[in-house]
Amino acid sequence: MKIRFTFFVVLLTLFAQVPNSFGQSLFKRYINSILMDTSDITRPQFLVYPTIAYAPETSWEIGFSSLYVYYANRDTTNRLSEVNGFTFVTLENQYGIWFDHALYTDQNKWLFLGRIRVQSFPLFYHGVGMDTPEDYTARVDANQIIIKERALRKVGKNLFIGPELDFQRTSSVNFVPRSGDSFDELPLGYEGSNNLGLGLGLVYDSRHNVLNVRDAFFSELALLRFDGAWGSTFDFTSLISDTRIYRPMGKNNVLAAQLLGQFNFGQVPFNQLALLGGESIMRGYYYGRFRDNNQLATQVEYRFLPLPLGFTDRIGAAVFAGAGTVFPEFDISSLKKVVFSAGGGLRFLLFPKKDIYTRLDVAFTQEGTGFYIFIGEAF
Repeated sequence: MKIRFTFFVVLLTLFAQVPNSFGQSLFKRYINSILMDTSDITRPQFLVYPTIAYAPETSWEIGFSSLYVYYANRDTTNRLSEVNGFTFVTLENQYGIWFDHALYTDQNKWLFLGRIRVQSFPLFYHGVGMDTPEDYTARVDANQIIIKERALRKVGKNLFIGPELDFQRTSSVNFVPRSGDSFDELPLGYEGSNNLGLGLGLVYDSRHNVLNVRDAFFSELALLRFDGAWGSTFDFTSLISDTRIYRPMGKNNVLAAQLLGQFNFGQVPFNQLALLGGESIMRGYYYGRFRDNNQLATQVEYRFLPLPLGFTDRIGAAVFAGAGTVFPEFDISSLKKVVFSAGGGLRFLLFPKKDIYTRLDVAFTQEGTGFYIFIGEAF
């Protein structure tokens, strides 16, 4: 299980104590602007901070995370747009460059949702299905490019529709068995693949701040076709349904819930099967610990934003629980096993005027514990 630490909160504390003789430095003014949040709410804000992580498959990992948030035309009636960036290198000569974004144009006429991943990074492969061993059967060394983008046009109040694109390239794939012996059960796509999915997305989105939603409803239905006619190595269809509801509980608390379904039909390579786990849903399980053609997962979270501590209004907390499964066929008889996760965490109000928190979560499962530090809520 990877554990990632962030030095950001430590840096805030240390540099806040820098003597006044150094107080005019650009860096201290930058730190103070975050601590005090004295900037105009309409102005864009940018944050960058170092991270360090350790995992058996990567050794030590050193990186930088960044966040850029803004309102289109500096108009706060527009929804808050955000771009998250993360880049890292490891002592095993691995690397990654990640970008995630949710961008709203003026008057929220267009919504661009997407992510980009360029990485040379090992993956743990446990096999396919819910009855796979807890210890991984192979480490998969591979180079990956992942580009997922939705360009959605507003067609009604909070309703968006538009094309979706999903491109995934996996190359230089090498399955390294955990036991050191040969790996006989190589899955579909073990030689690498290039798969381009084209389709249509329908989204209902009433969120105003995607990093911390307090009262909204979000639902996405997407249909993607991967086909050799436009260059895909494999032919298959993917249907994704993601529904989230957020309800205020009193003045500061929020009850949030999510139901995620992914259903694949056709020849699906191992890297594009439905993957259960990660930092967003089913926290505590390694991303891809369980994989199969289909997935159903749900989670509920109660957020205290902030806690009624009296001496500060920048500390919050959350408790959460989730359940999920993967299965080969879209049939009730295939739902043989469900796994659970639960946990809690602390929150620090990073940008008070924009209501953005950074989170530290600890999740517990039957197989171990996961730790997560990110800006913005898990969903």
